[in-house]
Amino acid sequence: MEKNSKIYVAGHRGMVGSAIVRELQRQGYENLVLRTHKELDLTRQEQVEAFFAAERPEYVFLAAAKVGGIIANQNALADFMYDNMILEMNVIHSAWRNGCKKLEFLGSSCIYPRMAPQPMPESCLLTSELEKTNEAYALAKISGLKYCEFLNRQYATDYISVMPTNLYGPNDNYHPEHSHVLPALIRRFHEAKVNGLKEVTCWGDGSPLREFLYVDDLANLCVFLMNNYSGNETVNAGTGKELTIRSLTELVANIVGYDGEILWDVSRPNGTPRKLLDVSKATALGWTYKTELKDGIRLAYKDFLENPMRAER
Repeated sequence: MEKNSKIYVAGHRGMVGSAIVRELQRQGYENLVLRTHKELDLTRQEQVEAFFAAERPEYVFLAAAKVGGIIANQNALADFMYDNMILEMNVIHSAWRNGCKKLEFLGSSCIYPRMAPQPMPESCLLTSELEKTNEAYALAKISGLKYCEFLNRQYATDYISVMPTNLYGPNDNYHPEHSHVLPALIRRFHEAKVNGLKEVTCWGDGSPLREFLYVDDLANLCVFLMNNYSGNETVNAGTGKELTIRSLTELVANIVGYDGEILWDVSRPNGTPRKLLDVSKATALGWTYKTELKDGIRLAYKDFLENPMRAER
């Protein structure tokens, strides 16, 4: 990308999209095309086609998505599949129809099989069944990355995909039912501290292992890949490090300053037992993460305190 290239960031108000915008601006890219959901509904094909025909962006970061935690995924399977599949197909297809030089599709590590080898290499995609609690979302994301691959094979486009591990950081979603585990814990322990609660109950038994990547590190990788990678196989985005949900819970409680008792509701689902990405491909390309988990959680909690309205989303 040239510094004056016309770049469209889809989903620029979300956690990932806003981080990509910050990273692009930090690196001196100023010709950014941005649209809110009210200005451009990506699930409406005619709107997306008109936008691309008028703006004709040279580069596209597709970070828009309907996202949520276990509860949201289980309660709205059809919505998660439809909304994500239709918006990504609209954007990718219109980008191709209007001569986009390069597109980067943002997926999720949930695309990999529930019992994938650990750490999970990019090559394990579609080798066995998915985790049922987020199967609809995963299928939509797999469709998006495969569409990019098929366009490359049929029309020699240069469309790439990146699969992040669990993300957190500024502009995260702290909704009590629709958020992911780390922001949910930040909110839960903060409210418990403020309300003087003596105990907090968390889901499952705390045994699942998870990996977390600070969203600004992901954004740095996204820009790096746009400038340095081409290929049909996706690129994993993570740290290569993992910890148990129990350890994460204790770490968040400590950073937030909650000193009450932590209980576990084993009747609630654990989700996938382990989700560690093999990040050797990104490392071989010359990229590594910068933000350690403890530092990142401190930054995320600071953002939570400074932006209280985010807790309502």
